[in-house]
Amino acid sequence: MTPFTRFRRFLAALGAALLLSPLLSGCAGPQVQDYAQEQPALDLKQYFNGPMQAHGIFTDRSGRVVKRFVVDMKASWQGNQGTLDERFTYSDGTKQTRIWYLTDHGNGRYTGRADDVVGEAEGQTAGNAFRWGYTLALPVDGRVWHVQFDDWMYLMDQRTMLNKAVMSKFGIRLGEVTLSFTKP
Repeated sequence: MTPFTRFRRFLAALGAALLLSPLLSGCAGPQVQDYAQEQPALDLKQYFNGPMQAHGIFTDRSGRVVKRFVVDMKASWQGNQGTLDERFTYSDGTKQTRIWYLTDHGNGRYTGRADDVVGEAEGQTAGNAFRWGYTLALPVDGRVWHVQFDDWMYLMDQRTMLNKAVMSKFGIRLGEVTLSFTKP
């Protein structure tokens, strides 16, 4: 293949990529800023403060409920540092604890760490929404999978928040976690 032919193929591929990029970016999905005008406005430090409970389900790719669970939580903040202590009880009787250590960086930006989170979670609030992205080290059949979470929370009123998280690995959707948080 001559250098001229390679160059023409490169230009053709580049042109196709440029033509498709507006179409692909339109499929990128919602961004947290899309909810900036939604009310009630979510103040993460205010909502995740004190005791609360959540009820949830995990559904597989087909939408079948695989597990149900209840989470008892206690949250507190000291300045820009927060702790969210989660105690899970699953429908099969197993129990799990996850303690999040959160940092408020201002302007609606947060980071978090937990023992089973690989690296650091990053999130942002806007309006009534919070989007949280992280990788979880998830035990599956004696092995540990690193699974990505695209986690969205929506404040419904001062007591109720809905949460929907899509789990994926290598870009393949594995399932969803759906939760309803309730404060006393």
